[in-house]
Order: sequence, then structure tokens, then C-alpha cells
Amino acid sequence: MDTKTTEKTATSKTDEVAAGTSAETAETTPDTETAGTAETTPDTETAADTAVDPLDEPGEDELDGEEVSSPEATGIGAAAAAVVSAALSAVALTGTWTGKVVAERETLIGQIKTSAGGTPAQQINEIYGDAWHSTALVNGVFALLALIVGVLVLTLPRRPVWVRAVAVAGAVLGGLGLLLSVGTYFDLFLSLPTTGS
Repeated sequence: MDTKTTEKTATSKTDEVAAGTSAETAETTPDTETAGTAETTPDTETAADTAVDPLDEPGEDELDGEEVSSPEATGIGAAAAAVVSAALSAVALTGTWTGKVVAERETLIGQIKTSAGGTPAQQINEIYGDAWHSTALVNGVFALLALIVGVLVLTLPRRPVWVRAVAVAGAVLGGLGLLLSVGTYFDLFLSLPTTGS
């Protein structure tokens, strides 16, 4: 009887020890898995956060494109327009080859009209007056273009100082040339000579 009791007790103790070991293993296994997961998850997220996608970085081509579209790079058009305005105003004040050709044409037409006979006043008006007015008209067109281009350049924002200075010079000289052309066309400064009869 004692032997049976001892065997039962030993068997129950063995079962308890096995159950305890299984319970400890069961308790430690989730902790180990959880700890491993918890330890690896933040590292993975940190690595993902710190990893830089090479496609997100601006390349050299994109930087070059930004430099080309910058106001400094696109200001070359305004600079060229300012120089053109100054050149047109100088041409308006000094005269052009076009104006000379138009004046000679009007002179020739006046000679043809008065060749059959005409009064001296009519000859002066047809030969000289029309030529002077045509020259003033051509110079006035150039002066008006210079004034318009100069004012347009001045309305553009963020332009260098020298561009604005050249544009102001072109606009002022263009306005002066336009004033002189209008005065010459309407005989405000110099009138046509008269024959005295």
C-alpha cells in the first residue's frame, strides 16, 4: 500500500513539474516573442524613417531648370528690350535711312507734280514741305516705339538697376524724339519758307 501511494505521489509530482515547466515556457515564450517584435519593430520604423528615397532628392537637371527659370536668368529679355529702346530713341533723334528714302520719294513726287507748271508756293510745299513732313513722320514712329518699349521694361518687376536706367533713358529720349517729330510735322518749330508774293 505504501508502495502504491509512493508511486502515485511520485507520478503526481512529475506531472506537476512537467505542467510547471510547460507553464513557464508558455509564459516566457510570448514575452520573448513580444520583446523581439517590440525590439525589431521600432528599429525597422526608424530605418524606414531615416532612409532617403533617391527619387525624392532634386537632381542636377532639376536644379539647372530652377536656375534657368529664376528672375536673374529671365532678365536678359528685359535688358535687351531696354537697349533696344535706347537705340530706337537715338535713331529717332538722328534720323534713319528709311526716313531719308521716304523724303527723297516725296521730293520726286513733288517735282513730277509741279513740272507742268505751278506756283512757287506750290513747288515749295510739294517738293520740300512733304519731304520734311515724311521724315518727321518716320522719326516719330521710331520715337513712339522707343517710348513704348522703355515704359514696358519699367513696368516689369525685379529688374537690375542698370536695366531700369537704360529703359528710363530710352523712354525719355523717345519722348523727346516724339515731341520734336510732332513739332516738325505740324511746322511748330520751323515753318515752310514763303515766296513773299
